[in-house]
Amino acid sequence: MEGTSVTVASVSEVGPDTVALELETPDGFDAHPGQFVLLRASPDGEEVSRHYTLSSPDVGTTFELTVGVDPDGDLSPWLADLEGGETVTVEGPFGTITYDGEDDVVAVAGGPGIGPAVAIAEAAHDAGRDAVVIYQADEPAHTDRLEALEDAGATVRFVGDDANDELADAIATHREAGQLYAFGFDDFVTFVAEAIDDAGGDPDEALIENFG
Repeated sequence: MEGTSVTVASVSEVGPDTVALELETPDGFDAHPGQFVLLRASPDGEEVSRHYTLSSPDVGTTFELTVGVDPDGDLSPWLADLEGGETVTVEGPFGTITYDGEDDVVAVAGGPGIGPAVAIAEAAHDAGRDAVVIYQADEPAHTDRLEALEDAGATVRFVGDDANDELADAIATHREAGQLYAFGFDDFVTFVAEAIDDAGGDPDEALIENFG
C-alpha cells in the first residue's frame, strides 16, 4: 500500500515511556504479525518518518503500533500526546518475517521488540498453538497482555537488562518449543543469534528482525 492517510483511534500508555498507537485500518490494508509500516507525520510542519512493527495480532477494524517515547525525539513525543481523531500517513506493510498461525512460537524480545513479540504470541494462542515469550527489560511494557497470555497457558519469562546469562539460559531452554522469532536492536538480536548457536541450534532458522 502506498502512503495512505489513516485516523488515530486512540493512544494509551502501556509501560514506562511506551505508548500503543491504535490506528483505524484503511481499505486494502492486509498485514500479519511481524510486519512493519512506515509512519509519516509533520509534528512541527516538517515531515518525519519512522518504521514501526505491528503490535496487534490482527488488523481487523484497527491495528496497533507500539512506540517507545524518546523525550528528545522529533516524532515519538508528538505521537504520545495525540488524543485520537488526528491523522498520520502509513505505507506498507513491509517485511517477510510474519506469523500465519501454523506453528507453536517462541518470541524473544528486547526493549520495543515486545510489541511484535506479544502480537505473535497472541496470534498463536488465537490459532490454538502454544507460545513462549522471553522478554528482556528492566521496566517491561504490555504487562497486562503478557499476564493474560500467561493466564491462558503461555510461558512468559522476564529477564533483566543486565541478566544476559539468564537470557541465554531461557533461549537454550525454550528454543525448540516452536518457531523462534527475535525482535530488538542490533546488540540484542546479535546476542540472541549467538545464544542459539551456543545452545546447539541454527540461528539461520530463527526469524530475526533487527531494529538497527
